[in-house]
Amino acid sequence: MKTLFKHIKGDRAIWALVAMLAILSFMPVYSASTNLVYVVGNGSTTGHLIKHIALLIMGFGILYGVHKIPYRYFSGGSVLMLPIVILLLIVTIAQGNTIGGANASRWIRIPFVGVGFQTSTLAGLVLLVYVARYLAKNKEKQIVFRESLLQLWLPVGLILILILPANFSTTAILFFMIVLLTFIGGYPLKYIANVVGIGIVALGLFILVAKAFPDLMPNRIHTWEKRISGFFSGESTENYQVEKAKIAIATGGVTGKGPGKSVQKNFLPQSSSDFIYAIIVEEYGLVGALFVLFIYFLLLFRIVISARKATTIFATLLCIGVGLPIVFQAMINMAVAVNLFPVTGQTLPLISSGGTSIWMTCFALGMILSVSASKNETEESILDDNPLDILHETI
Repeated sequence: MKTLFKHIKGDRAIWALVAMLAILSFMPVYSASTNLVYVVGNGSTTGHLIKHIALLIMGFGILYGVHKIPYRYFSGGSVLMLPIVILLLIVTIAQGNTIGGANASRWIRIPFVGVGFQTSTLAGLVLLVYVARYLAKNKEKQIVFRESLLQLWLPVGLILILILPANFSTTAILFFMIVLLTFIGGYPLKYIANVVGIGIVALGLFILVAKAFPDLMPNRIHTWEKRISGFFSGESTENYQVEKAKIAIATGGVTGKGPGKSVQKNFLPQSSSDFIYAIIVEEYGLVGALFVLFIYFLLLFRIVISARKATTIFATLLCIGVGLPIVFQAMINMAVAVNLFPVTGQTLPLISSGGTSIWMTCFALGMILSVSASKNETEESILDDNPLDILHETI
């Protein structure tokens, strides 16, 4: 055990919380996967659990590997990765997958492995690191809005536009996180207001174009409208999901029905991913629901601690930029389950089944652990690094 701890660096509390969330996910995923087995006819409950555990093990491998990388590499690495994620997003859109006639261009298949990968999640992570780099480099400079449009907002806008057609909720969350990060990073407030205004106008134009040429994005605008109107009117397919989730929560009581004894998992679509929190409440009650919420708040607290202890501006912004979205996504997932928010398709980090979410969450936490493990970095050693020099040194 001592040998193991010798190889683990960074905030030990974050390591413990991540392990706790992973272990907590085993029983809910095993239980909720009965919907996939008996309703959808996909595999076995044991098979889904083994797959989930395998994905978590791979996630912890990513977490361990990333936390060993000096965090200065992430600064220049974000510049190198930007064109790659833009290309991946273009490829993802171009393949034009549809499910039931609806646009589902969110995933690409990893060659030779056969596993789906959601490119927007990787693109969002790279973009947040890039924004943290820009803000740190210009912290002591007079920011000129016209220059920042090219250096900062052009990459942001391009990536958000490429994500938007297939995944509105991810685009909205990512835009909100970037605006929050720029505010924390000292970007002028009047410029942020300008960007928000431009973003709203751009979204309006996008919706008008999508309505004028519906064949470009089959059913996407209709899906967004249906989810939002269904949330307020209570009449939609998504509302059926929410109603089943509310029944699960209402029947859970204080202590729940017990592990594996959920009834609504047999009727609730996406019960092992998007709506797994409702199954947790039904089986473990209010006690289980509050415990999961408490773990995420503890994780947020440790992320903030890591940000405050960081020795450079970039490290602070990096922790905030990649850490807050994890907890924010968890809050949205839980809010959807209790009908405080329209259906978004966001998973519960480290608990819901799904490879991309687990891997990218572990990658983000690995970067935070890399920051908390580093003591001697300076702003100059990070921000003066040429991305090509970093590539050469890595090779």
